[in-house]
Formats: sequence, structure tokens, C-alpha cells
Amino acid sequence: MSLLKTIDPNPTFEPKHGVPAADRLIAGSPAFRTWAQDAAKDGRVNTGVWEATPGETHSIKGETFEFCHILEGVIELTREGEEPVTYRAGDSFVMKPGYVGVWKTIETVRKIYVTVT
Repeated sequence: MSLLKTIDPNPTFEPKHGVPAADRLIAGSPAFRTWAQDAAKDGRVNTGVWEATPGETHSIKGETFEFCHILEGVIELTREGEEPVTYRAGDSFVMKPGYVGVWKTIETVRKIYVTVT
């Protein structure tokens, strides 16, 4: 097992396709594509590329820590009781365990992610 993993921002293999769960959807009809590229610690640490078309969903992290680096697109995150924060290509952020808010994809977004549960 290699201890160095390069994340390909434009993978050529078939992604996993998805849509938000009905109880998470707020507006629009976003579609998701996920290119999982690595997992470790019995699946508790995952990395890859994720893409979403415009729409609005509830974002509930629970016990998950997630680092995101936006490759393209524009999103707006609004934590409950706070002002919206806009992220676009080149921006990075972390959603910590317990985060609850709204994820609004304004322009189709593609991000590199690392999740830890």
C-alpha cells in the first residue's frame, strides 16, 4: 500500500451517480457524481472528487469532518443562524462534525474532498 496518493481532479473512470435524499432536498433537482479515489482506516477516511449540478440541500455533517477544495463552480454555504459564505474555484474549507446548514450550488461545482468519520 502506498502512503502517497495523488487525487486526479479529472478522473476518466465511471463515477457513482446520485441525487439528494428527499428529506435533504430544498430546491432544484441537483444531480451528483462521485469519483472515489482512496479509502483508509476501514473506510473511515475517504478521498476523491465530487460534482453537483445547481440546487439547494440541507447539509448535515453529524460526526463527519470534511475538507473541500473547490476546483470549479460556485457554492454558497449558510450555517444555521449565520450569514451565507460563498466559495468558488481555488477556495478551500472545512465542515466540522456537528455542522448543520444549507448547501446551495449556484454553478455546477467540482471539488476534491477528504472525509473522516
